[in-house]
Amino acid sequence: MARVFGHDLFVRWAAASAGARVFRDPEAVVVACPDLAHWDRLVMAGDPDALSGLVREALDEMGPSFRPFGPEDLVAAVVARTPAIEISARFAWMDAAVPVIAAESASSWLAETEWPEVTALLKESFPDSYAWPGAPGVHRWAGLRDDDGRLLAVAADAWSTPQIGFMGGVATRREARGRGLAAALCGFVANELLIGRERVALLADYDNVAAIATYARLGFQTRRVAAARAV
Repeated sequence: MARVFGHDLFVRWAAASAGARVFRDPEAVVVACPDLAHWDRLVMAGDPDALSGLVREALDEMGPSFRPFGPEDLVAAVVARTPAIEISARFAWMDAAVPVIAAESASSWLAETEWPEVTALLKESFPDSYAWPGAPGVHRWAGLRDDDGRLLAVAADAWSTPQIGFMGGVATRREARGRGLAAALCGFVANELLIGRERVALLADYDNVAAIATYARLGFQTRRVAAARAV
């Protein structure tokens, strides 16, 4: 894997994550990783014809909960060769390799005793979040409070590896939106996660136009990715 696919960003991210298992042949690699950004994933790189066989092998051994993941065009090519899977989602992987432009704010890392407040905010304002306090791979939370101490915005250090920091669970209380709080908090978290790493990344749905615009203004670049599922 290191000789042929060691420079693939997604493969390196998955292979360095907890519980990773590698399936490979000379032309392709699949990294099976449970609970990676919420889902059990099969992160792919290589030749689509070879990947079709490797994906079937991985699904047979790991089970149907594992979802092929990779660049959008590669996932589409593998799906076209593999009747057992179908595309389930297309979305954006966004990353930055240099410090982002972060507005000055009172953002800070939260103590574990404050995490119940994070859970309450997510339930109210972002119930579809992949990252939750205490979930596998979710390491710590940052937050931004108002002058009265009320938690207004949160973001997680989740599914980070030694080389790639990863951010998830970005949410702002509904009544506090439109004030730049998420941008300020994400700038803080992104720059914190970049310390000692090559880049920081996140996943975003294309229909979340405001979030993608915010990340782009911070300096994140977009890579088109997709996921598939067993049928």
